[in-house]
Order: sequence, then structure tokens, then C-alpha cells
Amino acid sequence: MTRLFLCLFAVLLVFPLGSLSAHELRPSVVEMREVESDQYTLDWKVTLSAGSAGMLASRLEPVIPDNCSIKGEIVQRIQSAALMGRASIACEGDPAGGQFGLSELLGKSDAIARFVPIDAPTQSFRLTADNPAAVIASEPSPFGVLADYFVIGAEHIIFGWDHLLFVIALVLLVRSPWPVVKAATAFTIAHSITLVATILGFSGLPGRPVEALIALSIVFLAVEVALVLHDPDRQTLTRRFPWAVAFAFGLIHGFGFAGALAEIGLPQTQLAAALFAFNIGVEAGQLLVIALTMIILTTLGRASENTQGLALKTSTYAIGAIGSFWLIERIIG
Repeated sequence: MTRLFLCLFAVLLVFPLGSLSAHELRPSVVEMREVESDQYTLDWKVTLSAGSAGMLASRLEPVIPDNCSIKGEIVQRIQSAALMGRASIACEGDPAGGQFGLSELLGKSDAIARFVPIDAPTQSFRLTADNPAAVIASEPSPFGVLADYFVIGAEHIIFGWDHLLFVIALVLLVRSPWPVVKAATAFTIAHSITLVATILGFSGLPGRPVEALIALSIVFLAVEVALVLHDPDRQTLTRRFPWAVAFAFGLIHGFGFAGALAEIGLPQTQLAAALFAFNIGVEAGQLLVIALTMIILTTLGRASENTQGLALKTSTYAIGAIGSFWLIERIIG
């Protein structure tokens, strides 16, 4: 049984090795925007996985309301690991009740869809592989943006490997539930500050240095965990001031979140709601990761000291190796 938990623990932390280059969650985006009365553009950006570009481009088709038609040719191109497309659309009357989106989304990917009329609030939707098109509402729900961006925030921490490994390393180092929660909350407050400041145009840093610093934060925590495993009584900087270290690195991670949100886009008419929901989603995702990691650590605590030590060392070195790989990759490009 202890061997089983050891394997599960190692898989939880080593699994990101299969996605070393996919350090950020980048949902696809579809937008139907009114440019003049009854005239729209449909733009899409679909994130591509390795080897999927040609397959997707050959079969993906835009979905538009029944009372609309495509004018001219559909333009598509591949740029920065994404399929970009545009179509001009003419509609006969209000497209409310009609669908817009894409014929499909690859695998388990998801997308944010936005309907942007000239004289009405923006409508936001979350598309999935099972439902790759959204229905335009005659009266948009005030809770649609909150729900969609909450899910995006939670997914960003759960599937954004660099942020995920930072939280796991923090748990491995601090261990006690309440101090971990306080440190994670400080991390959320900090990244919320830089995220909002960047989105509103008050601050910002270039993407590559930010990504390198995020990788460095993972390496920093992994080194401290390794030191504590070697000497359990050692008081490292993070063990003494977990919330302060989490806050400091949270400021850096916030620039990374801002870069991801800039690619996804935000509804300008509901900007505050979207940012609030995204940050709450990130916090919920963090708490879920913390809870699962603490459960595994508690279960592992029932095993022998040799088993515990092997599992923790394997996990720590895996986190450090991944963080180091990202750090080198992001410095040299």
C-alpha cells in the first residue's frame, strides 16, 4: 500500500514533465463583433498542440446564426502555435437566439467566446469540446461573466504547470495547513495587485523576463525544500516568513497571469466582474491543490521513514529539475 501512495505522489508531481513547454493555460478565443448595423466580423484563435495544425485547419469551420451569412472568403493562418481565422458576416436582423462559435475544439481544450454588439453589453461564454458554439441571448445573464472567468481562473492554476508547481512546493516546505493557506492567500493578493495594475495599464513587464522569474521562484522553493529534507530543523527564509515570500513571488506571477488574460481577452463592459471572478477562481484552484497535496502528505505520513523520504526527495528533485529546465529555456529562448 505504501508503494502505491509513493507512486501516486510521484506521478502527481512528475506528470508536468510531459508538458514542459506548456507552462501557461492558453484557452482559445472566438469573438463575434458588430462593426456596423447588421455587419459583423467573426475572429478566432485556436491554441494548437504539436502536430495538430494541419488536421485542425482542414476541418474547422465557423458556426454562425441561421439568419447570417459569410461574405467573401474565410481567412486562416497559423501563428505562434495558434490557428488564427476571420470571416465577415452579414445578418438579416437580430442574431439573438442563434449560435456562433466553431465546428469543433481539439481534445479537451476550451475557449472563451464573446458576442460584442454596438449598442448592448458584451456577452461572454465558455466553450468546450462538447459544446463548441454558444447561443446568443436576447438579454445577457449578469452572472455569465462571473461563472466563465471563475472557471478560467481555477483552470489556470490547476493546469498552468508553473503556478501549480509553485503552490505544491510551498506546501512541501511549510506543511502546516493554516500557515500554508495564509501563504497561498498572500500569493493571491499579490498577484491580484500586479494583474489588475497591468490590465489597467499602470504597470507591466516584458513576457520573457517574467516567465524566467516565475521559473526561478519554483527553483528557489525546491532548493529550500531540499535543504529542509537534509536538515529538518533548518529555518529557511520561506519557513520563517512563508507569507512574505509568497507575496513577493506572487507579484511576479501576477504579471504572468496578466499576459495570459491579455491573450484570452476581457469584456470591457464587465471588466471588474471578470477580474474579480478570475482571481476568486485562482484562489479556489489553489485551495483545491493545497487540500489534495495535504491529503497525500498525511497519507504518506503513515508510511515508513524510508518511504516518506524517498517520495519527498523524488518529488522535490522533480520540481527542481522542471523549474531549472524552464529557467534555462526561458533565458536562452
